[in-house]
Parts: sequence; C-alpha cells; structure tokens
Amino acid sequence: MPKSPDIIPSVKRRDFIKKGSILTIGFLFSRHSGWSGSLKPAGYPVHNIPVDKNLDALWVKSLYQRGKPTTYLKSRNELRYIGMPVGGLHAGTVYMGGDVRLWLWGIYNESEEPKNEGIDNKTVLWNDGNTVSKIRSRDGASYIEPAIAENKRVLEQGFAVRILYKGKLIIKELNENHWDEVSFQATYPTATVQYTDHNLPVSITLTGYSPFIPLDADNSLLPATVLRIAVKNLSGEKMDVSVMGWMENGASKLSAKKGDGKKVNSAISSDKFKGVFSSFQFSKDGLSTATDSGSTAFAILNPGAGVHTGFNSWPVTDTAFTSAYTQNSEIDAPEKLISALFTSKTLTAGATMREDFVISWHFNNPNDKLKELVKDARGGYYYGTKFKNAGEVTEYLATHFDQLSTQTELWQKTWNDSTLPHWFLERTFVNIGTLSTANTYRFASGRFWGWEGVGACAGTCTHVWQYAQSMGRIFPELERILRQKVDLGAGFRPDSGAIIFRAENESRPAIDGQAGTILRFYREHQMSANDEFLKTNWPGIKKAVQFMLAQDKNGDGMTDTPMENTLDAVWEGEIAWIVGLCIAAARAGQAMAEDMGDADFSQICKTYVQKGRANMEEQLFNGEYFIHKPDAVQGRKKLGSYNTCHIDQVYGQSWAHQVGLPRVLDKEKTLSALRSLWKYNFTTDVGPYIKSHQGGRPYAVAGEGGMVMNTNPHNEDKPYGENESWQLGYFHECMSGFEHQVAAHMMAEGMVDQALTMTRAIHDRHHAAKRNPYNEIECSDHYARAMASYGTFISACGFEYHGPKGFLAFDPKISPENFKAPFTSAEGWGTFKQLQLAGKQLAKVEIAYGKLRLKTFAVRPVKGSVIKTVLAKVNGKSQQVSFRKQDDKYFIDFHTELKITPLHSLELTLS
Repeated sequence: MPKSPDIIPSVKRRDFIKKGSILTIGFLFSRHSGWSGSLKPAGYPVHNIPVDKNLDALWVKSLYQRGKPTTYLKSRNELRYIGMPVGGLHAGTVYMGGDVRLWLWGIYNESEEPKNEGIDNKTVLWNDGNTVSKIRSRDGASYIEPAIAENKRVLEQGFAVRILYKGKLIIKELNENHWDEVSFQATYPTATVQYTDHNLPVSITLTGYSPFIPLDADNSLLPATVLRIAVKNLSGEKMDVSVMGWMENGASKLSAKKGDGKKVNSAISSDKFKGVFSSFQFSKDGLSTATDSGSTAFAILNPGAGVHTGFNSWPVTDTAFTSAYTQNSEIDAPEKLISALFTSKTLTAGATMREDFVISWHFNNPNDKLKELVKDARGGYYYGTKFKNAGEVTEYLATHFDQLSTQTELWQKTWNDSTLPHWFLERTFVNIGTLSTANTYRFASGRFWGWEGVGACAGTCTHVWQYAQSMGRIFPELERILRQKVDLGAGFRPDSGAIIFRAENESRPAIDGQAGTILRFYREHQMSANDEFLKTNWPGIKKAVQFMLAQDKNGDGMTDTPMENTLDAVWEGEIAWIVGLCIAAARAGQAMAEDMGDADFSQICKTYVQKGRANMEEQLFNGEYFIHKPDAVQGRKKLGSYNTCHIDQVYGQSWAHQVGLPRVLDKEKTLSALRSLWKYNFTTDVGPYIKSHQGGRPYAVAGEGGMVMNTNPHNEDKPYGENESWQLGYFHECMSGFEHQVAAHMMAEGMVDQALTMTRAIHDRHHAAKRNPYNEIECSDHYARAMASYGTFISACGFEYHGPKGFLAFDPKISPENFKAPFTSAEGWGTFKQLQLAGKQLAKVEIAYGKLRLKTFAVRPVKGSVIKTVLAKVNGKSQQVSFRKQDDKYFIDFHTELKITPLHSLELTLS
C-alpha cells in the first residue's frame, strides 16, 4: 500500500551554490505539499505529485539571468564524465574529455542492434527505492552509470608542453593529474579547456571542435577533430616553449591479430602542414573488409614542425621535443604504434604561441547488420565519396582551414552573443551533437539514416525523429534529403500515401509519424530558398496528407483508426494527442495547398481542421485537460491514456507554433491543458513517484526533477485500460524529448517560468558532476528525440520564417524590451536585436553568413508601445515600406525585395 503524504520523508532544502556557479543550482523547495487526489486502500498507486511545486522565487528569477558559459572544474570533480562530440556529422563518435584528451573512439562501425547498443555496452543494476532491476543500454544504463573517460581511452593520444624559464625546465602533460586546476568551458560546438599551475607564469588553453557550419552540411561532416593549443607568457621575461602532441595509429585497431600484418606510420607534409599518415599493411587477403579497416592521420598546421613516426617516450622527456625527424615506422599487430609532432618558440613577455593540431580518420566499411538493414550502407559513407583516406581528409582541412575555422568560430560567437541565459542556450542547442555521433549516418548515395539512440531501434523512425527541431533549422538540407529519399522514397507507399515509419525496417505506418512528417514537409518548405522543394514533392505530400485524413473513419475530424504510435502500441479510440497532431498536420497541408494554388485540396484540409478542432474541444476536453475517448466497441480493454494527464495531449498546437501556423486549438483550453501538465505531471523530485509507480526506465532518478509522461490525477482504478501491457512502463518515465516539446509549447504560450524550470530540470539532470552533459538518453545514448530542445529556443525568440515568401518574424518571450538572439534561414544566419527606447521600438537584422531575402518582416510591439510610423534602412539607405496590424503583430512590407548580406543590415524604427 502506498505511503500517505504525511509519512513520505520531506526533501531537504538545497542550498544556493556560490555566485558564479548558477548552472549547478538545483531546485529550491522545502517540503512536498498540496498533494492531489485522495488516498485509496487498494488498486492503482495513488497519484503523489505535489500540486504546489514550492519553487524558491529567487531561484526562478535566476533562470532569467544572462550568467556565463558553464565551466566545469577539476576541483569540483566535474570532468570524468564529460564527452563532447568533436567529430564531423555522421563520422562516428569521438569525445573530447574534460581535460581535452579524446576518448571513446566510436569510429569503427560497431554500433549494432542489439550487439553494440549505446556508447558503453553494459548492464547495470538500478534500485528505484523499491526494487532492483537490470538496466540495459537502451533502458538507461549510461544514465545510471555514465561512461567514464578514463575507462574508454581506446587510442593513445595527448599533448605535453615544455617550458624553459629562468634556467628551470618544466615538462607537463595536458592531463588533469598534472595540474592544480583544469576548467572546461562548454560552448558547443567548441569547448575550451584551461590548465592552471599556480607556480607557472603561463596561461595554457586548448580549444577543441570539428568544423561545424550551419547550412553547410558537407563542410560539417569531416571525420576530423581540430585541437588548438595556445600558450601565453604571463611573465615579464622571455621563455622557451615547446608543444608536442601524439596519436596512436588507429588502423585495424580492434580486429588485427598477431600475424595479420603491420601497422605503418608514414610522414606526410605540404606547405600547410606536417603530419603522419597511419595505415595497416595486411599480410594476407580477406582482412581488409573489417569494419575497422581504414586509416587515421595526425597533423600540425605548421610545415616547420618536427615529426616522430615512431614515438615511445613516457614520461615525456626533454629529448622528445628535439629528436630527429623520422620518415617511416612500422610494427607488428597488435602492438601500439604512436606518432608525435612537436614545435618550439621563444616567447617574449606577454607573447602567445598558437598551434593547430588535426586528427583525422577514414573507416568506410559499415557493419553487416547495417548493410542488412539499409541497402544504401553497402556503398559506404558519404565522406568516402569525397576522400579516399584520412590523409586526404587532412589535406582538405589544412587547405581550407582558414575558412572552416573562421566560420565555425563565427557561428559559435553568433550563437552565444545573445541576451538569453547561457545555460538556456547550451541546453537547447547541445543535442544537435547527436548528428556527430554513431547514431547517424550519411551514405554514399547521399541518404541520411539514423537509429533512435546509438545502435538501438533502426530506420530513422518517423514517430521519434519528428520531435527533433534542430536539424531542420541548422542543416535543413539533411531533412530535405530525408523527406525525398525516405519519406517519399524508400518508406513511401504511393498507392495509399502511407509513410512506413521505419522505411525498409518496417511494413506499417505510424499515425503520429505520418502527421509529424507532414508538418516537417511544411517546415522544410519554409526553410527553402524558393518553392522548388514543394513543387517537386507536392504530389507525394498530397497523397501523404490524404492518407492521414482517411484515418478518420467516422468523419468527425478526429483520427480513430487504430495505428502504431511512438509509445510502441496500437491505441483504440479518439486520442487527444494524435487527433490534435493530425489537425495540425491538416492545417500544414492546407498551407502547402494554398502555396501550390490547389484550392480544392486546401478547402478539404480546412474543413477537416474546422471539424476536428470543434469536436476535439467539445468531446476530448474534460474541463481541465484533453483526454483519450475510448473506442465505442473496444471500450477500455486495450492500453491507452483515457482520463489521465498525458504529456503530449496538445502536441499538435505545439507543432503549429514551431512553423507559424494559425492556432489549431482554443488558447484557453490549451493553456488549461498545459497548466494541468505542470500541476499533475511535473515534480521537483521524481523519487516518490517512481518508487510507487513501478516499471519505468531511469531517465530521471530520485532527487531529480522532471515531467512524468502520464499520470492519473483523479486516482481511477485501471486508468490505462483493462489489459495492461509492457508499454505501461513508459507512462512512469521522464523522457527529455517529450519534456522539451512541452517546454517549447509553454514558452510559446507565455508560460515562461514553467518552460525555463522544465528546461533547467533537464539541464541539471545532465550536469557534469553526475553524467555527460552532451548525452541526453532515452532508448540508448544521444537519443534523437532530444533534439526537440531547439524548439524551446525557437519559441523563446517567437521565430517564424518562410523562405519562399521572404517572410521573417520575431516575438521574443524573454526580455523583449532588450533582446538579442541568433537565427537561421534558408541561405544565411545572423542575429536579431530588439530594443525599446524612449517610446520607440528599434529592431535590427544582421547577417553573419550567407544572405537573407526579405519581403515582409513582422514583430509584436513591446508592451506599452503604440506604433504609428515605421522607418526602414538597409546599410543606412532608406527603404519604402507599408505596414499593417494583424493579430497583435505589425507586418512590414518592403516595396522592393531586400537582400541582406554580411556587408549590410536592416534597421527598423517603430514609433
């Protein structure tokens, strides 16, 4: 029998962390109070989530503060779990650790279901407070016991510095054990590590990244890592400084056995770099098809540097920095063969030495499981069509380094140069790193393909990937490829219009995947420079919409055909979250039909939306929230959400906000639903809930906050149906992708405190003191649905965009009177600024990369502003405009289409 509220132990109040450590602040509350529901002697567990969250007002206020980039410290034991993906898109998983040393090295095509799931293939034990369960990788093993960098250093790699100062020689490796303090500043897609020795008058930093340029997928997929080291002389006298890096030959690292052949290191160079190409020379045929057969390379972008093709000097000695150049080295498998690169410089007082090191790899042999799952894998990877080996990757990166590094750093600066809180920018963006792990692939055919989580659940599953918002905004080309090659290609049934939710790896459509993918078609159309994408694909898109509309058997605008959904079950009846999602998809179908001039189909979609909305609001709203109406024949025999409070109940309206569609659900009813989710599903400590509600997986554990998937606030018996199935366990979990979706929706509807609190709960669950900040786990590691986090950023900006129409709009939800944030468009990215000053509202659009075509700009007046005139200038030159008010927004139409580039900016004065 569940404990009554008065005997559930109170949660200790958490103290504020000292100033400068805002990102480690936990939820501040005193005692659980305001329990909903009444106690029952038997039956389903009592709902025990407190209505009153008892959040500390100062803590909530702190969520809005700009703060500083998160910095993790050795002195606080915050480095061991850090693993920032620093390889290119779809190039495997290479982690940059808390002290910069690289680890994991998931580049050998091992990810495989169920053989090699996750980043650390292990089963762990989890005590949820009531029972002890065995947890696999796909069930959250890495959440309970995160992978530790020191245990996963597959390849030998590192750096050392040599300093000669006042006759004293100091040699130190860039290893946390060699320094008084090591700090890791998290500013994805780059991170900077600083090393401190209180007795050394030098500043040493190392910045790591892989080229990452939004809208440029090709230059962002290089299988390479850049490590930039900088040593600054802080003394008043000159000093001699040397820097050395080393890297193990990674070819055939896992499979080669004694007698199979030799590892070979060969010196390579150009006028841009000096380096070592690492390969494997086989002694017999038939071995070169192994998944780890390929090459690695190590280079320094300094043609005057020294080279060791065979290096073996630990601890690192003085002579290692000065010994003679070697041309070639080899060694029998499976012994280690290590290369090293070094350079020296005399630094005057205050001078800085900078060196760029590059590590590259090339393993173009997908495993047999992947080739079995998707035929495109048989041709190898997309990067394999561009480069024959790791040496060519190095040459390309070195040749184009100025462009690649400058544009990567420009994006990092643009993203972080904002008035939004640093912690918020980090959490909403960081999950795009999933694309730089072994969770995703791009094959030689150009096709994009992904697991749900690393090595688990194949086929770029539509009902998971449709939650992800970041790829469509940062690399829209990849989403367009998915739409054309898979959703209207390998996974399409042209006779019916059904989209098979795992393409070749399934035979059924999923109703939520179908609807969500229609909305993605509309987003991809919006993120295009012109209407060619829509024109080309409209016949297929129209069929997909028609198939979805046909799932409404009784013609009431509410989907009622039993069909697979993302909770891995087939639910009967009319289900609010599926009904609403289909209504939103039909509204997107209407918008696309209008853009295509297809008036008849536009009217069909419009009628469906009107009918569905009216019936959903009348029949599926219980006065508090939206529910699941049982099937008239089946009743509640099968699993469903029924009268419970389900996390996705107004997901359709959430999606509509993401793509700037008009409302598809009544605002007040929607707000009531969101408030119910906050009231009944969000808790600052999930411990009591998961202890009493058994069967879920550990994606949030005792002492952590989160939003539970599905709760039974009115304490019904058998709330989820008569014949409960294994999927019921999902209802008791906190899955970050769903939570991000709700946070994005709350933000869009003006529930900003709640949206920030939910996002911060996820952020705190992934603090480096507890687990890897870069890995949000659901069904396995780097779960794709977590890329829904970007949607909360979109909502915070009130961003709307339609490339073919040349339309851009902002409606900031956080500090609109003084707001600045980045944005991406079809052909460029930049920054939007807004300032309320002396009765005027000033707006500025700046482009940092590419270009922006603009015909119409829309903005909501900041509270108190009354707009009567609009002045527009581009690069100081006045532009003719007209403006109109519509739905509390002002739409500014430019008489001549603007083309804004990095040399120009748009300035608007609304007064």
